[in-house]
Amino acid sequence: MSSAASERNFSTFGFVHSKLRNRLLAVRVSKLAYERRVPQVAPDCSRIINQFVDHTLLKADAQPSEIKTLCQEAVQYSFCTVCVNASYASLARKTLDELKESSKPHVKVCCVVGFPLGATTTATKAFEAQQCLDAGAEEIDMVINVGMLQAGEYDFVLRDICAVVAVCKERGAISKVILETALLSPEQIRKASELAIAAGADFIKTSTGFSTRGASEEDVKLMASIAEPAGKKVKASGGIRSAADAQKLITLGATRLGTSAGVEIAQGEHSTNGFTI
Repeated sequence: MSSAASERNFSTFGFVHSKLRNRLLAVRVSKLAYERRVPQVAPDCSRIINQFVDHTLLKADAQPSEIKTLCQEAVQYSFCTVCVNASYASLARKTLDELKESSKPHVKVCCVVGFPLGATTTATKAFEAQQCLDAGAEEIDMVINVGMLQAGEYDFVLRDICAVVAVCKERGAISKVILETALLSPEQIRKASELAIAAGADFIKTSTGFSTRGASEEDVKLMASIAEPAGKKVKASGGIRSAADAQKLITLGATRLGTSAGVEIAQGEHSTNGFTI
């Protein structure tokens, strides 16, 4: 066989192998999506992963033009939500409504509450959640009072979560509870997860992205083992920079991914942004 023919055969084999690998990955994620009751749009891995993404912009210097770009990207790639600070809830909702395409899924607005420290009063968190929902948010990610959890003040933590969850339930909104796992031991992660579930939250979430690290595989696996038997879900957030990161966390039990690298993930790239929530 000639050298040219050998090169063609090798190239063809490589192409077929790559296509087969991608197809198997898509089937794997599709199966996970079905089992976790996540809607699917196409037998294409990147598009399926997109539906898990809360496209996030929470940095202190985020400007209105960046929020609009965030919304444009979310519509383009059919992300689940845009996750923004409370002051940008109405702008995000307005922008998404203006960009809405009948052929694409509805993109929701998600807002953070008590963010990023979780140390505001319970009444403040509940009021902030109400304001976000009034402004067009459909999902709320609240931060627990980490110090009170570490101190063993579990009744306080439960009441704190319940107050925000009650506001969400009254409005038919999704509630997610951020544990800030980087600051907790496995035993504390378990206890915080149990409290969030007892309060009626829809999701337990790993991180704010503002602490010492984001989601770890161990965190997600532990949280999923607690959430899934109770019919609840897990959101992994912080440090998710590539489709490989996303796939790994989905496999371990995450059904939502909070990341500012959504576009890179959708394009099969790896984010080099040092600020990746």
